[in-house]
Formats: sequence, structure tokens, C-alpha cells
Amino acid sequence: MNNNEINIRFNYKIWIETAEEKGILGYGQMRLLKAINETGTLNNAMKVIGFNYRKSWGKLKEIESLLGFKILITHRGGVEKGNTVLTEKGKILIEAFDRFNYRYENILRAACDNATRDLLNELKSSFD
Repeated sequence: MNNNEINIRFNYKIWIETAEEKGILGYGQMRLLKAINETGTLNNAMKVIGFNYRKSWGKLKEIESLLGFKILITHRGGVEKGNTVLTEKGKILIEAFDRFNYRYENILRAACDNATRDLLNELKSSFD
């Protein structure tokens, strides 16, 4: 059997969770926070990343509840039009997530590649 015939691999996902192991922020939520930070509104962020507004708003409120602090400041519409900005703590979360990925992505990717190679070799030898 050829390793190329088996199309599987190890992969990973990183998220921030509570001490009770309840997920708070993962890649999707980080994309959302970054889009809000870049566009200045939740509505524009939704257009950029294609998320559902109602579901995303609910998730953002859940995130704030789990964290125990605000990550967004919203200003309602009107003549000036509304906007949504990240709090300083919201910005710190994005920066910490990005910093983690920058520091450890190559290490995690190499570990996944090595584990995949080992697995495929083991599977191949079990068919010989």
C-alpha cells in the first residue's frame, strides 16, 4: 500500500477556554473580532466574513459573559451611524491569540506532519 492512497492527517485547533474547559474563543470568533476591529461595525464585519448577524451577536454576548468583562463597545445608529469597537481587553485577546499562533504554529504544524508521517508508515507496514 502506498502512503498516498491513505488520505488522512493530523491537525490541530487552538482556542481559549475557561478553567472549567468551556470554549470561549476560537478561530471563527477571532476572525469576527478582527473584522469588527477593521471595519468598525458588526454589520460590516458580517459582510466581510459572511457570518450570520443574529447568531454572531449572541455568541459575542456569550463570550463576554464567560470572560466576565466587555470586549465590545457599541454605539447605536442615527445621524452619525452606529459603530462597534473593541475594548482594550478585546484587543489584548486578539493580540494574544495572534502571538500564540505566530510563536507556535510552525512547531504545531511540524508535530502534525511528523505524527502523520509516522501513522501512514505504520498503516503501510500493517498492510505489507
